[in-house]
Amino acid sequence: MSQQYALQEAKGDAVCFVPGSPLFSVLMEPASFCYPRLTFLRSPYGQFGASAGSSQDLAPWPQRLVPQRWSRPVDESPPAAMSRNGYFFEESGYLKCDTDDAKEEGAGEELFDGVNSTIVSGDSIRFFVNVNLEGTPSATAESEGAGCVLLHTSRKYLKLKNFEEEVRAQRDLDGFLARASIILDETATSLDDVLREMLKHFAEDPENMEPSCNFEKIMNTLFTDSGTPREGNGTPDVSESTGMNRQTCPSHLKFHLLSDTIQGVTATVTGVQYQQSWLCIICTIKSLQRRHVCISRLERPQNWGENSCEVRFVILVLAPPKMKSTKTATEVGRTFATMFSDITFRQKLLETKTEEEFKEALVHQRHLLTVANQRPSGKSDGHKSHGNKPLKLHDFLNIGKGISDDIARRFPVYALDFTDGIIGNNKAIGKYITTMIFLYFACLLPSIAFGSLNDENTRGAIDVRKTIFGQCIGGLLYALFSGQPLVVLLTTAPLALYINVIRGICDDYNLDFSAFYAWIGLWNSFFLVIYSLFNFSLLMKLFKRSTEEIIALFISITFVLDAIKGIIKVFKKYYHHGHTGDSYSGKTRADAIPGLGINTTFLMNSSVSENQTCPHDGHYGRETAVLSLMLMLGTLWLGHTLYQFKKSPYLHARVREILSDCALPISVLTFSVVGSYIFKEIEMSKFNYNASDSLFVLAPVQSLSIGSVMSAMGLGFLLSMLFFIEQNIVASLTNAPENRLVKGTAYHWDLLLVALINTGLSVFGLPWIHAAFPHSPMHVRALAYVEERVESGHIYETIVSVKETRLTSLMANFLVGLSLLLLPFPLQWIPKPVLFGLFLYIALTSIDGNQLFERVALLLKEQTAYPPTHYIRRVPQRKIHYFTGLQVLQLLILCGFGMSPLPYMKMIFPLIMIGMIPIRYNLLPRIIEAKYLDAMDAEY
Repeated sequence: MSQQYALQEAKGDAVCFVPGSPLFSVLMEPASFCYPRLTFLRSPYGQFGASAGSSQDLAPWPQRLVPQRWSRPVDESPPAAMSRNGYFFEESGYLKCDTDDAKEEGAGEELFDGVNSTIVSGDSIRFFVNVNLEGTPSATAESEGAGCVLLHTSRKYLKLKNFEEEVRAQRDLDGFLARASIILDETATSLDDVLREMLKHFAEDPENMEPSCNFEKIMNTLFTDSGTPREGNGTPDVSESTGMNRQTCPSHLKFHLLSDTIQGVTATVTGVQYQQSWLCIICTIKSLQRRHVCISRLERPQNWGENSCEVRFVILVLAPPKMKSTKTATEVGRTFATMFSDITFRQKLLETKTEEEFKEALVHQRHLLTVANQRPSGKSDGHKSHGNKPLKLHDFLNIGKGISDDIARRFPVYALDFTDGIIGNNKAIGKYITTMIFLYFACLLPSIAFGSLNDENTRGAIDVRKTIFGQCIGGLLYALFSGQPLVVLLTTAPLALYINVIRGICDDYNLDFSAFYAWIGLWNSFFLVIYSLFNFSLLMKLFKRSTEEIIALFISITFVLDAIKGIIKVFKKYYHHGHTGDSYSGKTRADAIPGLGINTTFLMNSSVSENQTCPHDGHYGRETAVLSLMLMLGTLWLGHTLYQFKKSPYLHARVREILSDCALPISVLTFSVVGSYIFKEIEMSKFNYNASDSLFVLAPVQSLSIGSVMSAMGLGFLLSMLFFIEQNIVASLTNAPENRLVKGTAYHWDLLLVALINTGLSVFGLPWIHAAFPHSPMHVRALAYVEERVESGHIYETIVSVKETRLTSLMANFLVGLSLLLLPFPLQWIPKPVLFGLFLYIALTSIDGNQLFERVALLLKEQTAYPPTHYIRRVPQRKIHYFTGLQVLQLLILCGFGMSPLPYMKMIFPLIMIGMIPIRYNLLPRIIEAKYLDAMDAEY
């Protein structure tokens, strides 16, 4: 004879033994307990009870055991407690083993056939055991090892589904109501019979027909069975992993565990408390063509084991594996589990008489959950420092308040900007060194590229030396006194465009370039001071994330076009005409590519002077063009490969991180050596260098007439709009919530500081600088500690913390200043195609994390590959594509003005950026609902 007992270790030393077959009959009688004929107890964790095995030893058992009344498990927890925790409990079990740990025991000893145990909570362990009271010792010992299995249990918490924000919650219920599979007052008592009735209901419903579906296979898939044959007399098998029991065949015994379930739980001081009256079973079936949901209400509460002692509702969710991340079986189960987690709702379902009443209760519960979860939209717009209050006129008339608030916010942590990572436990000296090296090259190489372009455009008035020196002075001042030192200041392509236009105006009207340039810079600084004093940076609150990403992607595109344009010029000069020796030394830039119709003054031109002829003792021609293409693509390939190397399994994690942080300098130095040393017989053009010019020459500002000064004011105003937008948008992207910066922002103070820095640069004829994208976000990324996380099978990176320091920017800009000693050599050994590869690398890495680019990529992906992002969950797919198309249209308009062949059209493109604000607030809500726009503009 074989019986089954449940042994529960209670608090303290009290132990009770409860026999049960079925267990439900015992649990319903609170006073039931007994003392079995037990002399030996064996567990996988070692022997924890034994006695001599003779009949005389059986009498002392009542004295050894402390009698304790069995208390029925608490069924429900109040809804308030559930909402406070806000989680479900999903459990998956796996069986795998075949080990033999049976040992011969002494004569007369009685053995347990097996022990199956799981940890229920931190201080409560329950073991389900089968006791063979009449088997011979040798036979029992032999069979014990033959049937041993290992149980792997995986648990995770699921958040309650937000019916107001997550659009799939509404659609899951609508799909269920359209093809409702509801079984009321099911009389079956065992789980197997209940599930078979539910599957039979699927098979008989013509709307849910699955032609290639085998329901017996589905039944087997719902459970995780070891299939290990056992000798025995047909005892009930209890699975405590999901609280199920099943009568097995008389010939052998199986573990019968549900593979994947969702249950409601509440965290208490004593552990996890389960909601016992409902169970959601989810399963993925390859042969299915669509998702299916069936809800069964049992006629009486059923006890199916631990954590499922009074089950009244069973929700069965079946789904095919190839599904969108928001349509998986887990997500559908999460929808219905959220509804059933409310005890009041379950009570209403018990009172319903018909399927129509059942459906009405579901619809009413959806309405309650939608209303309960409603919250103000637009909870995160990327400008948290500006607050969420609507802007008022008083905010702009409170002169200097923004600057004073910025100083009050940042000054208390000013000293920490120098000591964090250097002093204390969390040192990050190695990360500082690699970031400083990266930032040094990220500042120096664009200075060389744009300096050579300015040298060509201004005919030597602003050359590479002045650009590097201006970068050093401005960068050091900003790193010392700024409110957000992680922002990187650089001279950029739009500024090079303005300088080129200013040179053209001076030539047309016979104006002194240095004086006119200085006056435009002074007017620009004057307007920036006005903007900072009157708190105009608050207007950046109107720039939503979608607008910022359009501008960021526009800058990335210009980097790509700049590199393409540069390599086209090289091929035009060397590949098609290199055999004639024509160096185009006497041609203007506008004639350099006449056949392609490309105006070489467009926005992102970074090529160096082409006015040099190659020395006649070197080889130049088609080999120069081919080598230039190899150097550009090689720089891009090596840089991006090393940047992604931290995701590879090779080498040590710290080595991978260092190689990733130093990807840019390694790639630039490597292919500079390749182009200038390994292929030194192939001539590559170099930038101009004039060592005789002084770096400190005051501009003759008094030489201009009043009319010229006033005309400079108009150009200065347009320039100030560019500075204002670029500075604030880059600062906003740097301070984005996902970067987890903690020391605060200083938009107004930083704008004032940029104005003061550019005042000095203007009067000395040095190039202007402002916040640069993507260098500033890349600076944050280099100082960040990043973790990889997996959600619904998708791997994504998230920033855990960032070392907010001034040291990296200070040292990088100081090294940029020392680089003046490296002119002309070895800096002239850096070939121009390597700079083109640098621009491609910057563009490629800058789109990492750009939501607009990710949504454009969705158009090329199948739905099963969609990542489980916040907008995928909250916004219908069609609305996402509409919004993406409208963003692309705005991007094309911005590119049309910013890359126009007409110089004066390119100067007004900052006004086009500002014009995107009314488009977002007035036009887009007429096409797409405001709640969906706010969801896609949210950070998460």
